[in-house]
Amino acid sequence: MNLNKSPAHENEQEKHRKQFAIRLNIFFFITFAVFSVIVVRLAIIQFVEGPELRKVAEGDIVKEVPLLPTRGTIYDSSMHPIAYSEPTQSLYLTLDKDYNRADRIQEAKQLARKLQKIFDQYGDPNTKKLTTVDIFKAMDTTYAKGNGYTPRRIKTGLSDKEIAYFLERRDEFEGIEIVEENIRHYDTDTVAVQTVGYLRPFVSSMSRNKYKNIQRNSSEDPAMKYSAIENVGFDGLELLYQDELRGKSGYRRVPINPKNMASGPTELIPPVKGSDLVLTINKEIQVATEKAITEHTAKIRYSGTRGVSAPNAVTGYAVAMEIDTGKVVTMASMPDYDSNIWSKDTRTESEWKNIEPYYMNGAIRSVNRPGGGDHPSSVVLLGSTMKPLSVLLGLNEHLFTRYDYYNDRGVTTLGKEGYGTKVRNASSHAYGMLNPVDAISHSSNTFMVDMVGKRLYQKYEGKPGVDVWDKYMEQFGLGVSTESGLAAEYIGYKEYIHEMESGSAQSALAYASFGQQGKYTTLQLAQYTTMLANRGERLKPQFVNEIRNADGQVTKKFKKEVLNKVDFPSEYWDAVQQGMQSKVDAFKGFPYDYRRKTGTSQQRMATGKTIENAVFIAYAPAQNPKLAVAVVVPEGGYGAQGAAPIARQIFEAYDQKYGLDGVPKKKPATENSAE
Repeated sequence: MNLNKSPAHENEQEKHRKQFAIRLNIFFFITFAVFSVIVVRLAIIQFVEGPELRKVAEGDIVKEVPLLPTRGTIYDSSMHPIAYSEPTQSLYLTLDKDYNRADRIQEAKQLARKLQKIFDQYGDPNTKKLTTVDIFKAMDTTYAKGNGYTPRRIKTGLSDKEIAYFLERRDEFEGIEIVEENIRHYDTDTVAVQTVGYLRPFVSSMSRNKYKNIQRNSSEDPAMKYSAIENVGFDGLELLYQDELRGKSGYRRVPINPKNMASGPTELIPPVKGSDLVLTINKEIQVATEKAITEHTAKIRYSGTRGVSAPNAVTGYAVAMEIDTGKVVTMASMPDYDSNIWSKDTRTESEWKNIEPYYMNGAIRSVNRPGGGDHPSSVVLLGSTMKPLSVLLGLNEHLFTRYDYYNDRGVTTLGKEGYGTKVRNASSHAYGMLNPVDAISHSSNTFMVDMVGKRLYQKYEGKPGVDVWDKYMEQFGLGVSTESGLAAEYIGYKEYIHEMESGSAQSALAYASFGQQGKYTTLQLAQYTTMLANRGERLKPQFVNEIRNADGQVTKKFKKEVLNKVDFPSEYWDAVQQGMQSKVDAFKGFPYDYRRKTGTSQQRMATGKTIENAVFIAYAPAQNPKLAVAVVVPEGGYGAQGAAPIARQIFEAYDQKYGLDGVPKKKPATENSAE
């Protein structure tokens, strides 16, 4: 027998030894890591969590249960309450035992039946009655909504008899107490409801970034912690000024036992009332605006007069903004609704169906009306209201001078020769020789195409011209945020960008030049009109005059904020102002010199139907501008007939309240006037 091993066999054994050594090292490393984790965890338990766990074992833990704060009031500019909170008494139950156990479920149901009988006997007969099932569900014995020490709200809006009954029998109802809460109410005249906004429970408001951050960065200060059942601002100014309006939570210090149930007496820290807002919006002007939209759209829906009839004019939007301050005195999105519906715990399917098309603010968002593709949204093409800016751009880019003339033949073409697309004036009207002022006044589409769109395209040799156009639009607040701060504000739709990408830069600029390539909100349109009036200052829209604390002291005043400035020579602004003087029948007899531009934007719908939207902008007085107004009526037809009459009534309401010349025109009330 040969005892000698071959070199190959020795190499194989050496390889196995090395692999075994590696596996052994890995085993020791893993074992070391596991023991290290165990040692660290034991250290944390002993030195960090030990005191807390010891308190639990000894029944010495105190939890801080938040008490809901009283929300501040929202007033209009004349201190009329628009949104306010009223106190109500609610019945809360803190579980003193584990009702989730099988042997105690019947005990919990028995308590629910007992409460139901008391509510039926002593409750307000005009309110909805709670069933035993409702009460048992509110008791949350499965801890789906909170721990055992978290009070459960069983019923709100207790009657005096119910309150007296439970106060006299405290000893019979362990864990039950009556807590004063607040219910949010809104002016029943539906004053700027979409702008003011509404509340929703905190637990269902996580879609708002504001509350995601609060949830993620939970404050150690119990006064700043949110309760799941707390109602918070979900839209509009209620959301924008949530921190100011909310105030601070109170809280109850509750000792709990090892079973996480309340044990022993509690300590009460009362909540702090939130601050009040005084708005720039005035109720009288707002109500007049809403009434004007409602009545005028109804009028043109049923009018048989040619040029006035607009059978599908259902919605309307208007914004009025002070030119020297940026204060928004009215912002209407019609139809509106009674926002008190949000104060109800639940809404029926029919109630929700009625408000669904109108609860969002169409003056700042793209909101679809019922009917889908058959009707435009609240954001429409600007039409001829774009022409003042087109002329300003043309003058500033030296595409023409103030004194150049253009022969308007009523029609022009764009594109390659022989394949051109025709663009016409309204009714193909030929205006003859026009200078830039005349082009605005007569609302010449062909001037804008040939003198602005085509020349801008030629100057920058194609697509860069679209970038130049876009720069001007954004400087005037079109296609960018107004910086209002309102949630989900729509920045507009730059169709000229898409036209350039899918068609040509020339057609994009040509159609954009007379307002057929950009869709913007009514608030953006009002901000743009304000810039025309004040000659180049883009102002932040202001909705709040001041904030006051619970004692009525002013803690913050809001001032004019200039977002950006556009510096053009005075002669350019003069030309535009002179051009904005076309005749508008709705303003016949108006006592002030004013500047205006009508717009009729044509829009092709997905169904193939072409509709006309009424758009109108104006400011007054002309020489010392005080108020800028923008009105949009989708499917309202011509701007002069479909939108201008609404603007006239807004100016008159402002003149009555404040005076376009600084002197209010409203007559003082007399004894006879009240009869």
